[in-house]
Amino acid sequence: MDYTLDKRATLAALFRGKVDACDADPYLLKAAKFHGTRADRKCPVCKKSSLFELRYTFGDQLGQYSGRIKSDDELVEMENEFGEFRVYVVEVCRECSWNHLSASFILGDGQTRKPPRRQRTLEDEDWVRR
Repeated sequence: MDYTLDKRATLAALFRGKVDACDADPYLLKAAKFHGTRADRKCPVCKKSSLFELRYTFGDQLGQYSGRIKSDDELVEMENEFGEFRVYVVEVCRECSWNHLSASFILGDGQTRKPPRRQRTLEDEDWVRR
């Protein structure tokens, strides 16, 4: 699904002063810095080349790994490992904090699978110590 029409409406409202759309969360800006892929287009607000894309993956079959950022290469691998999961592409400008959902799509091979076994993480260990 392409969110271009929604983006145009948001930009029009922003330029009319009716909405503040340059409000990226600090974690989103940090994710763009370390995990984002530079987009081949400029930011629609500040017109600088600081626009990055993040690809978030969500799905029941991903288990505890749902909600993680993945690269294009990782998505290609995941497409054959999982039956179905959704990818959300978010664009973020590190200069002016513009952010918008630009696209979403479904990947997978169509076979239903159980989520991977939950593995203990550092967060689990911290919880036990409290």
